[in-house]
Amino acid sequence: MTMLTPRTPTKLAPPGRSRRERKAAELESRTRLVGERLAGLSARPGTHALQSVDTSRNGLTHAEAALRLERHGHNLVAQERAPLWFVQLGKAYWNPFIGVLVFLAAVMYWQDPADPGVIILSVMVGISGLLRFWQEYRSGRAADALKKLVTTTCAVQRRAGSGSGPTTFEVPMDQVVPGDVVKLAAGDLIPADLRLITSKDLMVGQAALSGESLPVAKADTRTEDLGQQETTDPVEADNLCLMGTSVTSGTATGVVVATGADTYFGSMAGSLVGERPQTNFDNGVRKVSFLLIRFMLVMVPVVFMINGFTKGDWNEAFLFGIAVAVGLTPEMLPMVVSANLARGAVAMSKRKVVVKRLNAIQNLGAMDVLCTDKTGTLTEDRIVLDRYLDVHGNEDNEVLEYGYLNSHFQTGLKNLMDQAVIDRVNEAEEVVVDARFSMVDEIPFDFARRRMSVVLNRNSIVGDPGRSEHIMITKGAVEEVLDLCTHMTDRGEKTELTEQVRWHVTRIAEDNNRKGLRVLAVATRSIGTPRDTYTVADEDGLTLIGFLAFLDPPKADAARALQGLADKGIAVKVVTGDNDLVAARVCADVGIDVGQVVLGSEIDGLDETALRALAARTTVFAKVNPVQKARIVRALQADGHTVGFLGDGINDAAALRDADVGISVDTAVDIAKESADIILLEKDLTVLEQGVVQGRTTFGNTIKYIKMTASSNFGNVFSVLVASAFIPFQPMLPIMLLMQNLVYDVAQLATPWDRMDKEYLRKPRNWDAKGIFRFMVTIGPVSSIFDISMFLIMWNVFAANTEATQSLFQSGWFIEGLLSQTLIVHMIRTRKIPFIQSRASWPVMVMTILAVLTGLYLPFSPLADSLGFVALPASYFPWLIGVLLAYCTLTQLVKTWYIRKFNTWL
Repeated sequence: MTMLTPRTPTKLAPPGRSRRERKAAELESRTRLVGERLAGLSARPGTHALQSVDTSRNGLTHAEAALRLERHGHNLVAQERAPLWFVQLGKAYWNPFIGVLVFLAAVMYWQDPADPGVIILSVMVGISGLLRFWQEYRSGRAADALKKLVTTTCAVQRRAGSGSGPTTFEVPMDQVVPGDVVKLAAGDLIPADLRLITSKDLMVGQAALSGESLPVAKADTRTEDLGQQETTDPVEADNLCLMGTSVTSGTATGVVVATGADTYFGSMAGSLVGERPQTNFDNGVRKVSFLLIRFMLVMVPVVFMINGFTKGDWNEAFLFGIAVAVGLTPEMLPMVVSANLARGAVAMSKRKVVVKRLNAIQNLGAMDVLCTDKTGTLTEDRIVLDRYLDVHGNEDNEVLEYGYLNSHFQTGLKNLMDQAVIDRVNEAEEVVVDARFSMVDEIPFDFARRRMSVVLNRNSIVGDPGRSEHIMITKGAVEEVLDLCTHMTDRGEKTELTEQVRWHVTRIAEDNNRKGLRVLAVATRSIGTPRDTYTVADEDGLTLIGFLAFLDPPKADAARALQGLADKGIAVKVVTGDNDLVAARVCADVGIDVGQVVLGSEIDGLDETALRALAARTTVFAKVNPVQKARIVRALQADGHTVGFLGDGINDAAALRDADVGISVDTAVDIAKESADIILLEKDLTVLEQGVVQGRTTFGNTIKYIKMTASSNFGNVFSVLVASAFIPFQPMLPIMLLMQNLVYDVAQLATPWDRMDKEYLRKPRNWDAKGIFRFMVTIGPVSSIFDISMFLIMWNVFAANTEATQSLFQSGWFIEGLLSQTLIVHMIRTRKIPFIQSRASWPVMVMTILAVLTGLYLPFSPLADSLGFVALPASYFPWLIGVLLAYCTLTQLVKTWYIRKFNTWL
C-alpha cells in the first residue's frame, strides 16, 4: 500500500478557505436535494411523475411548452465564461510587485517628471503585464476552440391543442421544458432528467456521471409501473435517465422532470462557477511577495534615516531611499515569471497540451500527488475479450467459437461485448468459422432474461454430408444461463451438471468476477426436430460450454508512465466511480500497489481529520461520487500536498476545480474542460510526465531568479547601510543604483531559457518563503564582505575618501557591484561547481557577458558624465579581479556548507 507521509505544510491556509468550504457545502447540499427528489420520483408510479409536472402521456401543447420555456428558462447549465479582454488585461497587472513598482514610479514622477527611472519602471511594468495577458488570452481562445459548436436536437412529443393528438418532432435541446415527453433511441443524448414511462432493452452510457465504463441496463418499464425500491443515488435508479448521459441501445419514452440548473447535472455545474480556490502557486507567490515587501518596508526607512542624519540632505536621502526600494524589489519577477510560464506553455503546446491558466505549469511541477480516473487513463477505454474458459477455468477455443457464432449471427444492435468477441476471433488465427452455419432464427436479448439465443443450421454433419441439424447457442448472465443447463461439456465429453459440479463452475465465474472481469456464460443445445421459428420456451435443457470474460484493458504504456511519475516523486491515487473489483484488477495490472480499496460510502461518515488519515494511506478509491472526489482532494491538500486531478466527466468537475492543477482532455464534457487548468489533446500519462518536467524547469528558473535577486539585492542594501554610516557621501547615486539594477535585470531576462540540473527535476518542488529568507540572509552578506573590501580599497588605495573624489568611489563600487551580481547568477543557478560541473545555457552566457561588458564600458562611455561616472585607472582592474575571484571562492565554500547544513539549495 502506498503510504503518504504528511508533508510539512508550506502554505498558510488560503484566505478564501471558509468560502471554499461554503462552496463545497453548497454543492453537496444542492446535489443531495436534487438526488432525493429524483429518487422519490423513481420510487413512485410513473403516473405520479406525469402528475408532478402537470402533463400526460401525450405531452404538452405548443402553447404550454412556450409558457414553460419562459417560466423555467432555456435548458442550459451554468458555465464559467472567460472574462472580457479588458478585465483579463487588468488581472494581468494585479500583482504586488507591479503595485510596488507603480507606486515607486509615481513617487519618482512626483519628485521629478523628467527622471529616467520613471521610464525604466514603466517599461518593466508594461512588458510584464502584456506578456502575461497575451499568453492567457491566447490559451483561453485555444481552449474555447476545442468546443464543437453544434446544435443538438431531441425527439419530443407535443400537441397542437388540447383536443388534438400528439406529434413527434425534433426540437433543440435547450428548448426542452419540464413536462415534455421525450422519445429515446440508440445514439441519443439524454436532454434533461427523465422519469421513464416506457422502455425496452434500454442501455445507457453513464460514464460522464458515474465513471463506469460499461453501459448500464435500465429496466423494461410500462406506463402503469409502480416504481422501484427507493435508492439514495439517482444514477443507480433503473427507471431514471439523467442529463449528461447517452443511449447505447434500446428505445424508451420519458417525461422531463427537471431541466437546466435543476437537473442532477446542473446541480453540480452551478456550484462550480465563480471564484476559484487559491492554489499552491497563488499562495507561494503571495507569501514570497509579501516577505520581500515586508523586508523592503523595514530596510528602506533605515537607509533613509541613516542618510538623512549623516548627510543632512533629506531630499537627497529620500531619492536615495526610493532607489534602494527599487533595488530591493525584484522588479523583473512578474516578467520573469510570465516569460517562464509562457515558454513552458509553448513547449507544452508542442506536446499536444493546451495550458488554460499559466500558473498551472508551476503547480504541475510542484505536484506530488496525482488523483486520476481509471477509464481511458490507465485503460484503453474499450471492452476486450480477456479470456475464454471451459468449465474448469482453462482456455478453450471451442468456447470462443460458440461465443463468436452467437455474436456474429444475431441481427439486433451488437453491444460492446459482442463486438469484443468478434474482434477477438478476427485476431485469433487458430479459430476458423467458415460457412458451416447459416441463420435460422434468434430469440433477442431482454433485461428480464438477461440472455440472447441464436438458432443456426449446421449445414453438414461429419459422417453424413447430406444431413443438417439445428443448434441453439445461448449467451448471457451466468446465473440465468446456468439455471437452464442440465449438462456441461467436460474435455469434449457431455456430462451431467450435478449440484456439486454446478457449485464448482459457479465458483469459476465468481473467481473471475473478483478479478474485475465481466463474465458471460455460453451454452448450446442440439434440436432434434428442426423448425422455422423458436421461442423462449426452447431455451431449456442446455449444455454449458464455458465462459467469456471481458475487461477494459490497461494501456500498454500505463505501467511505464506510472513508474516515470513515481521516479519523479509523484504518488498516483486512483479515484473512480467504477466498481471496486474492476478498479483493483486494472490497478494491479499496471503495477499499482492496491492495498485496501476504499468505497465512496465509507467516506461519508468520516470527519476531515479521519479523512486526511485515510486519504494518506489509501491508493484506490472506488464508487465515489463528485462530492467525495472533491473531499479527497481537499484532504490531501490539508496535509500539505500539491494535488493534481485528471478527469473528464461531470462527476470530476468539482475535484478538477479544487485541485492545485486540474487536468482534462479535449474529449471531456464541457464543464470538465472549463473547470480544468490544463487540457490534454491525448489522454496519456506520458504527456503528463513531460509536463511535470517542464513545470519543474519553469519553477526552478523562477526560484533561481528570486534567490539571485533577493540575495544580491540584500547584500547591496547591507553594504549601503554600512557605507552610509561611515562614509561622508552617498556610496552610489540613485541614478547609478537604477542603472545597475536595469543592467542586472536585463541580464536576468535570459533565466527562463536556462537549463536545470537533472537532479533538481527528480522530485516535486514547492514554494518555501522561509527558505528564501534564510538563503537571502546567508548568501547576501557574502557579497557585502567584498563590497566593503572594495570600499576599503577605493578609500585607502585610490584615496577616494572625500566629496571631491566621491565619483571615483562610486564608479569603482558600481563596477564591482554589477560584476559580482552578474557572477552570482552562475554561482546560484546550480548546486554544483559552475562552469566545470554545470554550465548555463547559451542565452544566459551571452546575457551575462553583455552585462559585464556594459558595466565595464559605462564609466568610459559618452553617458558617463550624465550618470555621474568617472574613468577608472588601469591599476583598479587587478584589484577588481582579485576581489571577484575571492568572492567566487568564498561563495562556493558557503554554498557547500549551506547544502550540507540544510540539504537544499534552489
